Amino acid sequence: MSAGVQETLRIATPEGVSLELPLAGLGSRFVALLVDFVLQGLAFTLLIVVLVVANAGGYAATAIVAVAVFALLFAYPVAFELGAGGRTPGKRWSNLRVVSDDGSPVTFRGSALRNVLRLVDILPALYLVGTIAIFATRNNQRLGDLAAGTLVVREPREAAVVAHAPVEVAEPGELPAWDVSGLREAELVALRRFLERRDALDATPRNLLARDLAKRLRPSVGGVGGDLPPERFLELIAALRRIRT
Repeated sequence: MSAGVQETLRIATPEGVSLELPLAGLGSRFVALLVDFVLQGLAFTLLIVVLVVANAGGYAATAIVAVAVFALLFAYPVAFELGAGGRTPGKRWSNLRVVSDDGSPVTFRGSALRNVLRLVDILPALYLVGTIAIFATRNNQRLGDLAAGTLVVREPREAAVVAHAPVEVAEPGELPAWDVSGLREAELVALRRFLERRDALDATPRNLLARDLAKRLRPSVGGVGGDLPPERFLELIAALRRIRT
């Protein structure tokens, strides 16, 4: 039952950096679920009102209600988790995100499987099975997460990925006058691996990994001043290495 107090998950990355993902607890997950439930309930209520006003009935109305229930229970979470970076409106409200267990964005298979198995987690009532699973598993996963290979993580407020102009095309005179000759081969390999696969990472692990890698490389770079965003710092190092080797 120790998983109920698990705060972070540590993942050994190809960059040689230990990535720690802050795991979501039961309280924040419940708030996210409640927000989504309210939104789904409002949408369903609106549909019923429309059907009543339109005086719809019979098989057509039954079919519409059945499709709506399916869409709200399954299509709603899957669509948001895939199209909004692992966040339903409730998870966005609670600052949570669904990711794959290696830190990469959740896939269609993972999202669909975890939401189909919600029917088991909700049994016998009030998410009792899911609640027990979250407390009993090491990484705070309900049964749907275990089957799908997904995690629900807490997203730091600053975790949004900031787009920068590419530095690969910058002129040498536009780059900072840092001394990057002190970087060791292992550090350069870690830098290249991060830059090659960063787009496959979700926002939270991407930012955490960039921060930890930048902290690891900074002592090996001479002349660094100011307070650059970690990923920008790494991009500049890579650009300097390219023009000086």
